[in-house]
Amino acid sequence: MAQKERIIEKRIEEEMKSAYLDYAMSVIVSRALPDLRDGLKPVQRRILYGMKEMGLGAGAKFRKSSAVVGYVMASFHPHGDAPIYEALVRMAQDFSLRYPLILGQGNMGSIDGDPPASQRYTECKLSKIGEEMLKDIEKNTVDFVANYDGTKKEPTVLPAPLPNILLNGSLGIAVGMTTNIPPHNLSEICDALIYLLEHQEADVEEICKFIKGPDFPTGGLIFDKEQIQKVYSQGKGPIVCRAKAHIEEGKAGTFKIVITEIPYLVEKSQLLQEIAQLVLEKKVEGIKNIRDESDREGLRIVIELSKNTNANDILEKLYQLSDLQKVYYVNLVCLVDGILPKLLSLPEILKKFLEFRKEVILRRTKFDLERTKERIEILEGFKKCIEKIELVISLIKKSENKQKAKESLMKKLSLTQRQAEAILEMRLSSLSKLEREKILKELIEKKEEIKKLEKILKSEKTLLELMKKEFLELKESYGDKRKTTIIEEKLPEFKEEIKEEPTLVVITEKDRIFRISFPKEEKIPKIKIPEQAFLIKDLIFTTTKENLLLFTESGKIYQLKVIDIPKTESLKNSVKFGKPIPLLVSIGEKEKIVAKISIKEESEKEKFLLFATNQGKIKKSKFSDFERIRKGSSVISLKKDELLKDVIKIQKNEKILIFTKKGNVICFSEKEIPIMGRIAGGVRGIKLKSNDELLKVLSLEDKGEILLITENGFLKRIDIKSIRLQKRGGKGMRAIKLNEKSGDLIGAEILDNKEEIILGTQSGKIFTFKISEIPKMKREATGKQVIKVKGEKISSFVLI
Repeated sequence: MAQKERIIEKRIEEEMKSAYLDYAMSVIVSRALPDLRDGLKPVQRRILYGMKEMGLGAGAKFRKSSAVVGYVMASFHPHGDAPIYEALVRMAQDFSLRYPLILGQGNMGSIDGDPPASQRYTECKLSKIGEEMLKDIEKNTVDFVANYDGTKKEPTVLPAPLPNILLNGSLGIAVGMTTNIPPHNLSEICDALIYLLEHQEADVEEICKFIKGPDFPTGGLIFDKEQIQKVYSQGKGPIVCRAKAHIEEGKAGTFKIVITEIPYLVEKSQLLQEIAQLVLEKKVEGIKNIRDESDREGLRIVIELSKNTNANDILEKLYQLSDLQKVYYVNLVCLVDGILPKLLSLPEILKKFLEFRKEVILRRTKFDLERTKERIEILEGFKKCIEKIELVISLIKKSENKQKAKESLMKKLSLTQRQAEAILEMRLSSLSKLEREKILKELIEKKEEIKKLEKILKSEKTLLELMKKEFLELKESYGDKRKTTIIEEKLPEFKEEIKEEPTLVVITEKDRIFRISFPKEEKIPKIKIPEQAFLIKDLIFTTTKENLLLFTESGKIYQLKVIDIPKTESLKNSVKFGKPIPLLVSIGEKEKIVAKISIKEESEKEKFLLFATNQGKIKKSKFSDFERIRKGSSVISLKKDELLKDVIKIQKNEKILIFTKKGNVICFSEKEIPIMGRIAGGVRGIKLKSNDELLKVLSLEDKGEILLITENGFLKRIDIKSIRLQKRGGKGMRAIKLNEKSGDLIGAEILDNKEEIILGTQSGKIFTFKISEIPKMKREATGKQVIKVKGEKISSFVLI
């Protein structure tokens, strides 16, 4: 029975919800988010307090980091030495923190991303600012709680004299929320706090007269004053940070780009590798050499350029394609009062810090007042003792023991217990004339001090003046010039000057993509594909100035610039040159691309997009609806077992042709299709048999020819006029006679000034034919077999 009584029955979903909420709050409060008041996470706070307990102030000798880590782990943070040492090292890195709280000695890591040396080799102590974070902690300025095993007390927060949450910033990922607070300049923070003391209702615009923007330890450039103010007002948003670079003239008319500052949290070695990779992939041309000339004097990266290259254009391109330009997403989330996670604006953070600082000073003042009153009480006792010194000596001499002497003094001289005990502890030298004068002088000073302390507690004005004085002293001691330059104007929009040249985009069965360029005078690229090299799925003839819209069978859209597709000179070993499409446009692994549209960068607002599904449904939407659509967004609502099959561009008054896998076609006017929104599902375009599905959609005018291709290599041309106009939604008519030898229809294309066709097989073979060689036949004909394929089928084609 006793065992059953200890079992609590509960629904698993309730227990999971409760347990996960407990876990989430533990991560938020005890691990990931900083406290607004001191800007520290628990592990950082414990390290700093542990170092104070060890006597490792700014003036002390360095101690091994392993000693600090061991003490902190044993006393306050029993979660392993690795995370403690990692947090300690970061607080000592001048490229991570704007104002390091710890002084490190030895290898504490580098801006190149090098790991720090083992904790047994490095040494540390508190920096002067780190020491300031703990100043007056012994004066009951903050609350203490028991440590994890109840053997010690640790502070819930440090009595920080300045908002460290803004000085050094913070980065953390909790459950369901993140924080990303950039570092700022100490002098600017002090000026803003002083202004807020005098103008308590100040808004963001007023605050930004003092705090210009983030001040990163690695320097760099920040743009757009209006955007910075917007971020500070909303508490979140993007800020663009660029590397600081200039152009120097070299020998023989060459130039070089010199980088002296890089964006915050960018590793220099990774940046160099990234630039080198851009050169190898020919995304940036004109770079001859890259050197790292950094030393103890500072960072210096030199990029040597080839002759007759535009240095400004190359630098601008590097900004766009590498981490020389980073978007820093600010998210001012922190713990208010150490418990409540909240998104705050910049003025709110400063005001809440001032409230905390007032509380610290008031608690410190009360503590000092109590100690001063205790001292005055003792000094008053000394004064009475001095005035009746002979009586005091007589009483002490006649007393049997210390307790009797204390009682006699309290009774005869009307002393308190504290006064009597202090007199008994006095040295005989204190009875000298000089010491008597010191006691009387100290008594006068302490009474004056009492008046000052009481004035701070009673007068708000006096309290604010004291706060202002302390902020000015901190600014004088630790203030410095800003490292990050603020550019008030918006970052000019970069429009890359792309040289337009024809290119053939190749997509393989494994969804790798690359392109082959060729001279304009060549009508088709002279390419040879090794047999069994790879399976070709699609060939797209386009230009380097166009973009590709990629549509997946689940109805999602992605965009890719043709110029960003890896380029190769030949198809020999080109699998190495190509890249998986998911790496370029973040398509999911299970997503299958079913349609590609090549569009020019200039808007095609007058056109529509026509979507078609395997079940014969179609949807017409305005092209402009998709101009600013996010990558991976849905473009059509699909039912169960329904897949997106094709997408084309259409214009007003065009005829629409729908071809099916089994060789049927229907032709109707574009006017019959209603314009529908992005999330609509569409209307019936053609009525399908149970064994058939939609294959291809075309848009055309009244004249011209259509080329039909079957999977076994049968081709024919038919006249558009042979396909009569019908009503949308019908069964249509036969477009080609299919049989077992011909196989299913796999393609239908308009012959609009096209001269040749390139056919690709599943094994990677490519065949080129002139359109004039393909016979023109009636709809009822099967066509001519131009390729005899054994054991494989036609997988792709492109008209040129």
